[in-house]
Amino acid sequence: MPRHIRIVLVETSHPGNIGAAARAIKTMCLDQLVLVNPAVFPHAEASARASGALDILEQAQVVTDLDAALTACVLVAGTSARHRGLGPPEITPRVCAERLMAVSADQDVAVLFGRERIGLTNEEADRCHFLINIPANPDYSSLNLAAAVQVIAYELMLARVAPAAGREHDVLPATVEEMEGLYAHLESAASGSGFLDPANPRHLMRRLRHLLGRARPDQREVNILRGLLNALQNPRPHKHNKD
Repeated sequence: MPRHIRIVLVETSHPGNIGAAARAIKTMCLDQLVLVNPAVFPHAEASARASGALDILEQAQVVTDLDAALTACVLVAGTSARHRGLGPPEITPRVCAERLMAVSADQDVAVLFGRERIGLTNEEADRCHFLINIPANPDYSSLNLAAAVQVIAYELMLARVAPAAGREHDVLPATVEEMEGLYAHLESAASGSGFLDPANPRHLMRRLRHLLGRARPDQREVNILRGLLNALQNPRPHKHNKD
């Protein structure tokens, strides 16, 4: 089983959906289930809907916030049933699976599934490198949570059977924590320079997140950017040669 792929359910309201999602991922050889603030868990309905996947429920990690769910992840995908005017780029489930499977097995990745009624918030979507939009009937495009999990898990299974070529094992992408540190540093530098007005930030930081999310810098590149920001924030006096 590819233990580096996490299926993350955010604030699931119905315990039956958790059980059905556990069954969905087990059938596709996945076993890492993370639950962010579920309304009710554990629950008999979850166990009943798991139907043979109780081991997935028993080892599921329950956390209180998204930061804990994404610890050490280098690539994060989020599902979205609606098209967002401002947000990470949207891709299909198949392209998503290929990108996730292209990450080395010793590096963690995650797929986020939002609440049954409203999905992911804009802030949560902004934590993703890209969003997955599952093609569906335009007149009735709302998938059940477990059904959406099944679609993504199936595509991951296909990508695993026919792995993508040219995987990079020698490059270490920046983790979520390292990227959050970079974003905070950028915001501090932008505010300190007057480029960003904290009272009227508009969408500057969201756009910077999306730009760097598309670029997917590695750890060395993040260190270079932060070193540059440090130098700009704390310039050294120039030494002048005496005539």
